[in-house]
Amino acid sequence: MRRFKSLLFVTSLFLALSANLYSAGGEAEPIKVDWSFKGLTGKFDRASLQRGFQVYKEVCSSCHSMQYLSYRNLGEPGGPEFSEQEVKAIAASVEITDGPDDQGEMFTRPGRPADKFKNPYPNVKASIAANGGAYPPDMSVLVKARPGGSNYIYSVLVGYEEPPEGVTLDDGVYYNKYMIGNKIKMSSPLSDDIVEYSDGTQASVDQMAKDVTTFLSWAAEPELEERHRTGVKVIIYLILLTTLVYLSMKKIWSRVDTEV
Repeated sequence: MRRFKSLLFVTSLFLALSANLYSAGGEAEPIKVDWSFKGLTGKFDRASLQRGFQVYKEVCSSCHSMQYLSYRNLGEPGGPEFSEQEVKAIAASVEITDGPDDQGEMFTRPGRPADKFKNPYPNVKASIAANGGAYPPDMSVLVKARPGGSNYIYSVLVGYEEPPEGVTLDDGVYYNKYMIGNKIKMSSPLSDDIVEYSDGTQASVDQMAKDVTTFLSWAAEPELEERHRTGVKVIIYLILLTTLVYLSMKKIWSRVDTEV
């Protein structure tokens, strides 16, 4: 009993500390968004995924890599589901370094669907040097790697503001009320109409933040919809199995009662 009480106390303390993780550092708790892909039957919004890829390509890809994604993934079920021709065109729009050729020389060629997303920098040191000493993290699984997940990424994108009175920032550092520690070396990447959505949607900061967060959530968990479908099937199976077991046991015990 004493051990159980100790375990209960430690668990309660851990939950309390987790709940106050953000406030303890001075940052606000992430905004809670009603994402379409959350919940047991959640699905990604295809239009939002395609717009999110456009934001990544036109805004984020100049600094952030997505090394675990190939261009062909953009056409696979459960993702943005671009057509085969669209995937080929997207891949061909980038120059990929390949080789060596027969002369031992490296060369560039148009991208192919099987290619990984092009890295904006040749190596990590080059990316750090180009960003004032700050390493722009790979975005492939960024949503899974940050506490708060999708809500945190979205909140940081819309959380830039002037620092409160008494807070001083070094050159090249910006204030973000949702960033852990409130300080970030990346300037606000989004501004109204910085991209022109191909589907005509108004490209507000809020809209772009939601779209690119949706895209990053899919990139981090591309099998999410399939897992949800499997989960629903398993639940239905367990309900049917439980019902059959209950009816069978009821029939068996009814015979026992009759004999008694």
